Amino acid sequence: MEAKIKEALEGVRPYLQRDGGDVEFVAYTEDKVVQVRLQGHCNGCPHAQMTIKNGIESILREQYPEIKEVVAVQ
Repeated sequence: MEAKIKEALEGVRPYLQRDGGDVEFVAYTEDKVVQVRLQGHCNGCPHAQMTIKNGIESILREQYPEIKEVVAVQ
């Protein structure tokens, strides 16, 4: 599953990089939560939570409905 998630994140990455940010896969937990770390301009951005929930989480859950949530970690 981790490989699939990483592949899906590659599709999201160009949009974040266009704005000077990036996303790093951290872990896929036993309770089906994807942990990511936002980087660059995305780290600390006031819109970061919206990017995670409305962007990254929506895309990942559309492809893999078993994912419960995507959360940012430091």
